[in-house]
Order: sequence, then C-alpha cells, then structure tokens
Amino acid sequence: MCDSIELNMTMSIRLLLVFAIALAGCATPSANKPQAQAPAVEQKVVAPKADYPKQALSQKILYQTLLSEIAMQRGEFNIAVATLLELANSTRDARYAQRATEAALYAKNEVQALEAARLWLALEPDALAARQSLAALLISQRRLPEAKTHLQTLLSADAADPGRGFLQLNGLLSKQTDKKAVLTLVTELAEPYPNLPEAHIAIAQAAWNAGDVELGLEQARKAHALRPDWEAAVLFQGQMLQARSAAEAVDYYRTFLKTHPKARDVRMAYARALIANKDYVAARAEFETLTKEFPGNPEISFAVGLLALQVGDHAAADTYLKQAIQYNHRDPEAIYLYLGQASEDRKLYTEAADWYKKVTSGESYLQAQIKYAGVLAKQGQLDDARKQLQSIAPQSNQQRVQIILAEVQLLRDAKRFAEAHALLNKSLEKLPNYPDLLYERAMTAEKLNRFSDMEKDLRKLIQIKPDFAHAYNALGYTLVDRNERLDEAQQLLEKALVLMPDDAFILDSMGWLYYRRGELDKAADTLRRAFLLRPDPEIAAHLGEVLWAQGQKSQADQIWRNALQQHPSNETLLGIMNKFKR
Repeated sequence: MCDSIELNMTMSIRLLLVFAIALAGCATPSANKPQAQAPAVEQKVVAPKADYPKQALSQKILYQTLLSEIAMQRGEFNIAVATLLELANSTRDARYAQRATEAALYAKNEVQALEAARLWLALEPDALAARQSLAALLISQRRLPEAKTHLQTLLSADAADPGRGFLQLNGLLSKQTDKKAVLTLVTELAEPYPNLPEAHIAIAQAAWNAGDVELGLEQARKAHALRPDWEAAVLFQGQMLQARSAAEAVDYYRTFLKTHPKARDVRMAYARALIANKDYVAARAEFETLTKEFPGNPEISFAVGLLALQVGDHAAADTYLKQAIQYNHRDPEAIYLYLGQASEDRKLYTEAADWYKKVTSGESYLQAQIKYAGVLAKQGQLDDARKQLQSIAPQSNQQRVQIILAEVQLLRDAKRFAEAHALLNKSLEKLPNYPDLLYERAMTAEKLNRFSDMEKDLRKLIQIKPDFAHAYNALGYTLVDRNERLDEAQQLLEKALVLMPDDAFILDSMGWLYYRRGELDKAADTLRRAFLLRPDPEIAAHLGEVLWAQGQKSQADQIWRNALQQHPSNETLLGIMNKFKR
C-alpha cells in the first residue's frame, strides 16, 4: 500500500513537472493557458491576446506553480489562489491571475475571485474574459456603479452584433433586488445607442421589472418602430399589454399580424391572448391557421394541442397531440403525458392510466408515475395509489421528496390529514430540515388546527432558508386570517414581498391584511393586482368580499360566480358566497 502511494505521488510530480515546463516553454511562457488535474472551471472565449512577458523558469516559479496545482487537487483553494496571485504579481503574467480567478470562482469565494479578476484585468486590459468576470462579480456583490464602466466597455466591444449584449443584460442583473437602480443603470448604458432596438428592449425589460409599465411600453414601441418585423419586441410589448388588459393585447397582435401574417410566434401569442380574453371561437380559428401555414410541423401540432387542452377542448387536444406523434415529435413521451391529462380531465381514468403507463423514461417519467397514482386514487384505489408511489425508485433526494409530497397530497385530498402529518414526520426523520417537507408539514398541521406546530415549523424553515418567501407568507397569512398579531403579520408579508414582489398569493395575503385593518381601498387595489396576475378562486373570494364591503355588491357577485364556474368545489369560494348568501 505504501509503495503504491509513493509511486502515484511520483507519477503526479512528473506530470506536474511536464506541465510546468510546458507552461514556461523552458524560458518563455507559451500562449497556451496552464492545464492541471484540478476540478474543471468554466472557460470563456477571449479576444486574441498580446504577447505574454518573457520570464525565466526559476526554481521559485516552478515550486509555486506546483504548489498551486497540488493545492487545487486537494481542494485547498485559498492556498492555490494566494500562490497564483503572488506568481501573477512577480511575473506580470496574466495567465496566473486568470487561473486564480477561475479557482476562486470554482470555490465560490467571491472575495478572492474579485481580487484575482482585478489583477487579471490590470495585467491584460484587452482581455474581454477578464472584464466579463470582473463585471459579473461586481454585479453579484451589488456594486452596480463600479460594474457600469466594465459593462460599457463590453457592450461597445461587440462591433459585429452590438445588440447581443443588451439582450443578455437583464438576465445578468436579474438577482438585483433594487430594480429601480437596475433601471437607472440600463438606461445609462443604453444612452449612446438611440437607434439600437435591443437597447430599447433592455430598458423596457428593466422598466417592467421595476414596475414602470408605461416606460416599458414606451421603450418597447421605440424598439418596434426601429425594427418593425422584430417578433421579440412585439411579443414583449404584447406581454405588457396583456398584464394590463387581454383585450389590448389582442388588438395589438391582430394589427401586427395583418402586415406580418407569417409571424408564427406572434400568432401563437395571439391565440393565447384570445384564450385569456375568453374568445374561444377566434382562438380556435388561429389554431387552424397555424396548422395550415405550418403543415406537418410536430412542434406546431404539439403547441396547438396544449392550447386546446388549456381551453378544455379535449377532443381537439387529443387530435393534435396524436398528430404531433404522427409527425415524429422529438419527445413522444411528453405527449403521452398530456394525452393522459386530456383523458383524465374527461374522467376517462382507464384510458388516462394507459397513456401514463406508456411513459417509461425521460424527463416526463416521474410526473407520469405520479399522475398514474393520482388516477388510481380518483378511482377509489387510494391504497394502490400509495403503493404505486412507494414503488418508484428515486434518482435523487429531490425526486424522493417529490414522491413523498405526491403521497401527502393524495392523503390531503382524501382529508386524511393525520396520516399525511405522520408520513411527513417519518420522512423528516430521514431527510431532516428538508425545506419542502417542513413547509408541507406546517400546512398539514394547519388543517389539524395545530397552529403552534405550524408556527414552529415555519419559523424553523425561515431560519434554515431565509429566502423561502412562502414560509413568511404562510405564517403571515395565518395570523391575518386569525385576525391576531397583525403588526407581526405585516412584517412577515413585507419580507415575503421583498423576496417575491410579483407573487399573486403573497399579494393576496397583503390585501387581506389591509382588509382586516379596514383599509378597503388599499385592500381592493392589492387584491385586483393579485387577481390580474393569477385568477385563483381564493383570491377571487377575498376580492369579492372586499368589494362587497365597499358596497360594490354586483361586481363582487359577478367575480364570485365567474370563479365558481371554473372551480365549482373550491371550499374557500363556497364559504365566502355562503357567508353572504350568494
């Protein structure tokens, strides 16, 4: 055993010597970046580099190079980065700084990565990869003013396609919580590009994220005017219009399609907008147009089948989904899953089960198995459904949790809350502190009127995962619904909204808080926004009650009845309507 270890170490040293000699080129470093046996890090395409400084391969350089690579092999990234930075400073060779940056990023040490990236760019000012790394690190640390200069350089560097950087900009800035600061930054970056449609779209996206819909629409219109046939700009403007009014979006798409009838993506969006506007006859006509203009296209048939399924036209969904299989769609098992859903919606449970069982592999497999278990439960075979779920071999803890939660949901649907709670207790023994399981146990405890247990789990969840917005929301909403500790509830809900400002259910909770406090106008505005984002029956119930309290009884009644048509068995909705004898 000892001899074997000694031999392997000797071989490793020899390999590293070869690496070091290749790096140094006996006297002058070559243009190739050092390669090592350390964990791989992401490489970026860089612009052609200038010559590197000539540096003799001294014993010290060789030793430090070997030390850094061995340290990375052993996971000692702090030592590796410090050594590489010392090498970069002493040799003025940017490749050592680049290697230090990559190692620090791999180790998720942003402080060291930022130091290394600054040195890399200082040593190699024309390296776009260095500037990209530095800009990304500054953004991740919310240092937008410092990142601005680097972003300006990067945007101006792509002369062949100057718009590409603007299309990626909002994605790069997506994790920033100060959306207004992002809007200011993007607007300043776009200022030198008044005739670039991508720059206006970037401002439109930032404005939308910051809640300034009018500015977003204005910028999207400018992008459209600069490039009238650009479907991406049309789709984004339509998305903003639809959030305000489905009818506006329909009119906008219809006008565009008169002059651009072959715009497939816009026609698909038009069809969806027609569905949102409940104009099902016109939507069906658009479906037919799509299939005629793109015959034999499996993706179109698949999309039309899904849209038909969405509007409840199960016969059409069945036809188009089978047509997609006939046209050799790349993922037939995904289609089997939706065909099962179409059969299940029509209560053809045996047929649905047959479709689900046809899914034997791929990304749809787990969902199909869970759906199959659900069909068994709907046929009164709950025990068989549970056995089916328990027979699935999960490939990860995440899949294991999905299966557990599916079984819990079957028990909840059967109102066997105590058994669901017991299953979650047992599962948390094997997967302690797993956030989704803790959250579900809290929700099940609420059904058992065990509020103290619910609160304990939610507070533990908040401690374990401080960014779990729905934990704050669940606890805050429960306090509001019980009409107690409203100041504490408001703090919880405000925190949830910071984490997820456009979540309909969190907005619903905040609107309900305003209602409890008698602030009816604020309650109605907040609940309308929530209902616009997601026409959920429970949000409809709350909005209707607030409108009723404002004296708008006919409007409240209409909202309730419309929601009841779509969700005839929703307990919250039925309870509210019964409360007001509607």
